[in-house]
Amino acid sequence: MQPSTIPARHRARRLLVTAAATLALITGSLTGVTGPARAASPYERGPAPTTAILEASRGPFATAQQSVSSLSVSGFGGGVIYYPTSTAEGTFGAVAISPGYTASWSSISWLGPRIASHGFVVIGIETNTVLDQPASRGNQLLAALDYLTRTSSVRSRIDASRLAVAGHSMGGGGSLEAAKDRPSLQAAVPLAPWNLTKSWSGLRVPTLIIGGESDTIAPVSSHSIPFYSSIPSATEKAYLELNNASHFFPQSTNTPTARQAVAWLKRFVDDDTRYDQFICPGPSSSAISDYRNTCPLS
Repeated sequence: MQPSTIPARHRARRLLVTAAATLALITGSLTGVTGPARAASPYERGPAPTTAILEASRGPFATAQQSVSSLSVSGFGGGVIYYPTSTAEGTFGAVAISPGYTASWSSISWLGPRIASHGFVVIGIETNTVLDQPASRGNQLLAALDYLTRTSSVRSRIDASRLAVAGHSMGGGGSLEAAKDRPSLQAAVPLAPWNLTKSWSGLRVPTLIIGGESDTIAPVSSHSIPFYSSIPSATEKAYLELNNASHFFPQSTNTPTARQAVAWLKRFVDDDTRYDQFICPGPSSSAISDYRNTCPLS
C-alpha cells in the first residue's frame, strides 16, 4: 500500500505512533535504558493479546447491558447495549451490529457481550421491520451509532471518532452500505453478507468479510468473494471463509468468527498493532477453507 492511498485518519494515527516511538528511543538513549521501538497506540485497551484470550468465551473486561426501547430512539428499532463496566482505561470504540432478514437481534446476540468484553461498547439493533433491505439496515446502523455517541446513557464511555459496523446476511450487506456512506468509520465486519450490489470499489473503510463455504442463501461465489475482490487494494481488507459453514453460522457461538472479528476491530478501531499477528498471515486450521488479506501496516 502506498502512503498516498492510506486514508488521512490512518496516516495521522500512524504519524502519532511513529512520533511517540521516536521520542521513546531518544528518551532511552538519554537514560541508558532501551526498550521496544514500537510505541503503544493511545487507544490500546486490555492486556497483550493471545490466542487463548481471543478464543475464550469472554475477554478481559467485565460487561453490563441495558435494553433500548424503540420508543426512545429514531431511525432504528431499539436493541441492546453491552459495555465494559470499568472506565479506568478511558473511553472505548463502539460497534453497531444488525441481524439478518426476518431475524431479530436475539439470533446473533452472543456477539454482543463477546465483543464488548474485549473493550468495546456494542449496540445490537432491532430493525424497523424484519424485512428491511441492506440500504435501510445500513442507515439504521448509522442511526444507532449516532444514538450511542450523542444521547445514550453510555455516551461518556465512547470515543465518537472510533466507530465500526457489523451484521449478518442483509445486516452484513447493510454494514457494507454503512461503510460506503460513512467513510469515517474505522472498521466493518460483514458476516455472510447479502446484497444485490456486487461492486464496492468506493469503499475506504477497513473491512473483514466472513463467509460460509456451504452458504446457499448468500453463496460466497456470488456475494462474499465478489464483495471482497471489488474493494480496492488500497483499502485494508480480509476475507475469511469457514469450512463447510452454512449461511447461519453467526447464529450460534462460532470461535473462528469471534477471534477474527475481535482482532480486526482491535486493530482498526483501537489502532492496536499487537493484533497484527492474528491478521497477517492470518488463521489457518481445519475450520478455515480460505483466507485472503492485504496485510495491515504496523
